[in-house]
Amino acid sequence: MFESLRKIPAVSRLTSHIPPGQFGRYLAVGVFNTVLGYSDYALLTAVLTPHVPYAYVLAGALSSVLNITIAFLNYKWFVFKTKGNYLREWLRCLVVYGSGILLAPILLPLTVFAIRHLTRADASAPYIAGALLMGVGVIGSFLGHKHFSFGASPDAAAPN
Repeated sequence: MFESLRKIPAVSRLTSHIPPGQFGRYLAVGVFNTVLGYSDYALLTAVLTPHVPYAYVLAGALSSVLNITIAFLNYKWFVFKTKGNYLREWLRCLVVYGSGILLAPILLPLTVFAIRHLTRADASAPYIAGALLMGVGVIGSFLGHKHFSFGASPDAAAPN
């Protein structure tokens, strides 16, 4: 499917720097990480609720750190296939995810406002905006991970 899209000149220009299959692997890992992340959150919430007030908050924090780490390892080993630099790449991965988390509260209301004023989709605007921003987030995270989290460091030797 992706190969047929690459035959379109505009798509080809945009994707020529992405190795074949890399974005597909990124999406597959993302689906796995999403299912695992929600499962971990739900399990931790259920386990902690009898013991901790507002257990869902602690569950959210714990599952976020755990699942960002699992996502990082999946991206490192299966998508971008980098060697070494575990701490540096993990910290950069946190920056990429953190920037998305910080932008969401700003972009979501702006996007909902725009949809409500440019279309007739008043009640469904938050859902449409969420889906649009999720798509933008997937592409932005891919580019952030590709060029920042797992990109070559500026002092790395050029490949032979």
